[in-house]
Amino acid sequence: MSKLQKILVRARRQVFSEMVGNNPSIFFGEGYDFIELREYMAGDDIRHIDWNITAKMQKPYIKIFREERELNIVLVSVLNGSVHFGSKKFKQESIAEIVALLSYATIKNGDLLSSYIFTDEMITSSKSSKKLYQIQKSVDEILSFNAVNKKVDFKVIADTLYKRLKRKSLILVVGDYFEIPDFKLLAKKHEVISIIVRDKLEEKPPKMGFASLVDPESGAALEGDFNSSSVKAYSKKVQEHDHKLYDTFRRHQVRFTKIYTDSFASIELRRLFEGR
Repeated sequence: MSKLQKILVRARRQVFSEMVGNNPSIFFGEGYDFIELREYMAGDDIRHIDWNITAKMQKPYIKIFREERELNIVLVSVLNGSVHFGSKKFKQESIAEIVALLSYATIKNGDLLSSYIFTDEMITSSKSSKKLYQIQKSVDEILSFNAVNKKVDFKVIADTLYKRLKRKSLILVVGDYFEIPDFKLLAKKHEVISIIVRDKLEEKPPKMGFASLVDPESGAALEGDFNSSSVKAYSKKVQEHDHKLYDTFRRHQVRFTKIYTDSFASIELRRLFEGR
């Protein structure tokens, strides 16, 4: 069985039997159009409180929604060179697995699915559909894409999606996020969720002594003594970067989660959509 077939079979089994169970959708709380604001009343869902307006008015206000008949789910895979890395499996493969899980969950719920691949330009796109064959095509495109020496431009991603997506959508952007995106404008028009895919070794690398490394995004070679102090300094930089990344997401009202290459993606996604 090929890698593509394994991913598809495993994802379909998890979605249709294990992942969502008796829940109608893993995209809990989505699928609504915003109508207006009104003062909070006893019994209202606190998840709909608009905290910005509440702070300004000094009394709680909630958002009123009109339920839609179906969601428009947009899956965006960011395949720059750094996803060509992994201790047990490449991040690129993990991205394919996540896209497969989310795609099957979308189709199972009867929602519309479209997908994109981006680097510093749009590589592929698909029209909204409810057909299963689209899942295999999308996952195969991710697995077969040569990401080496490809760069990412989140401005291109945000601007392209803002212009192309006319209907309010749930956009899930999957990548390793070693660049900090500005999704502020996009998140005002759509619901945006960022899924950060990482390998634990790139956040906390081991001491290697003298070594020569190649950056899969730029192609640049880096030689040096990767001792305890240099590894510690590197880990600190990654941690500082991620703090800035998380702060940016929160300010722009973008939900996010991190999934490691050795973790169970289905469990992490369920936690994300259940709001844990």
